[in-house]
Amino acid sequence: MKILVYGINYSPELTGIGKYTGEMVAWMAEQGHDVRVITAPPYYPQWQVQGNYSSWKYAKEQGAATVWRCPMYVPKQPSTLKRLIHLGSFALSSFFPLMAQSRWKPDRIIGVVPTLFCTPGMRLLAKLSGARTVLHIQDYEVDAMLGLGMAGKGKGGKVARLASAFERSGLHNVDHVSTISRSMMKRATDKGVAAQKVIFFPNWSEVARFRDVTTQQAEALRARLGLPSARRIILYSGNIGEKQGLENVIAVAQRYTDRPWQFVIVGQGGGRARLEEMVAGLGLSNVTFLPLQPYDDLPALLKMGDCHLVVQRRGAADAVLPSKLTNILAVGGNAVITADRDTELGQLCQAHPGIAVCVEPEAVDALAAGIEQCLSMSKENTLAREYAERTLEKESVLRQFIADIRG
Repeated sequence: MKILVYGINYSPELTGIGKYTGEMVAWMAEQGHDVRVITAPPYYPQWQVQGNYSSWKYAKEQGAATVWRCPMYVPKQPSTLKRLIHLGSFALSSFFPLMAQSRWKPDRIIGVVPTLFCTPGMRLLAKLSGARTVLHIQDYEVDAMLGLGMAGKGKGGKVARLASAFERSGLHNVDHVSTISRSMMKRATDKGVAAQKVIFFPNWSEVARFRDVTTQQAEALRARLGLPSARRIILYSGNIGEKQGLENVIAVAQRYTDRPWQFVIVGQGGGRARLEEMVAGLGLSNVTFLPLQPYDDLPALLKMGDCHLVVQRRGAADAVLPSKLTNILAVGGNAVITADRDTELGQLCQAHPGIAVCVEPEAVDALAAGIEQCLSMSKENTLAREYAERTLEKESVLRQFIADIRG
């Protein structure tokens, strides 16, 4: 098939949506599909354009897939308004190379959300070229915005109503909507999408790569990072933004300065500087900040953790399934997840007792108790690893997705 992938995040971003979109495109090209990508320069999670890329000019890359990089505004400190300008600038700049694909006539257009601002252009190209459209929801950005109070007066405000109407228009006027969890599939049908149009397309893990990492590899990385060998590692790795609520992790670390525990926060994002100031102000020596590690080191990094933190605020946890969890499960790690019982993560923990420790979001006492429970568990979580092998293997997930969008 001729497949056009359209979204703001892509390789070489190491975390989140960019990582999965890049792996998907590479796999599709390996399977013999003719793949093109329209995306932005890599900027996430640092909120700074990386390396030799430019935020103000177009670029074309040739490889297994042809990639167009489109200019956009990248705020150094993202706020609600700046995020909207950021997303809108990409939708505008990418419109022109998008329309140029009408001569190529793709068979399928896969739009990756965020950003919903791109869906009108995607639908127009489909009409011009005869392609079928798939809107892949990695993040219900409108729900996340409302859940975190970013739209002013909640769900009744004018901005919120306008955003919800725009979202419905995008969801209802594509051929398929795919998303990464069962609860997010239900959310699509609750928003009026016909059930037969909704595809389950979960984030995956290269299970064998994480399953086979050794303790020696983890210890070697630990030494290289300068982490004390005699302390237990409580690890958070990923984006450091507002929806994670990582200040609660700092509050827990303050309680346990007398324990042989090291809280290690790995990643970048708009909230990191504030957390570093908080740690410095409290004089905490049991909290270490590290930059994002190369993807090749990720299995060893996760193997190193005695307790993994999958932390989000309550509103964000309702809308988003954290991609970091797939690899934690594959490595057989023990995780503390902050999620209400009725969310996807809460239901996962109820359906598979022992797969992780689920605690109330935004509650320091609950998080502290969850960490204590997690550290009392066996280092190797065989239940988590078996679940990953059964449901999250990359090859089977991607093959099923291609079969679904062919139909």
